[in-house]
Amino acid sequence: MSKDMLKEIFRLQAKFDQAVIENRNLEFSPEVWIQKSILAIIAELGEILEEVNFKWWKDPSEIDRENLKEEIVDVLHFFISMCIKAGIGPEELYQAYLDKNEENFARQEGRTDREGYAWKK
Repeated sequence: MSKDMLKEIFRLQAKFDQAVIENRNLEFSPEVWIQKSILAIIAELGEILEEVNFKWWKDPSEIDRENLKEEIVDVLHFFISMCIKAGIGPEELYQAYLDKNEENFARQEGRTDREGYAWKK
């Protein structure tokens, strides 16, 4: 995903959020918006679990890729909305991702003093 795509996702989500706020007369603090986003993400993750046969006690069915994709996108919607409410824009999120990705590799490769992360070779 290019940074431009990420910017467009943020733009569209902000537009949607604003429409929902205006048309439903919603007023919450940023903290409450973030809490609501977390709860929504948890609910959507449950729907993803339903799509991927997590119930070992039940005969599995074929995974419906379109439904799975829709549920994953729902998580993305709420995640981006949470970023917006927290004042995190696409550039800041992108940079934070790059930084954390580098840190994660450093940990896995044993290049930090954090114990218990390094891959066994």
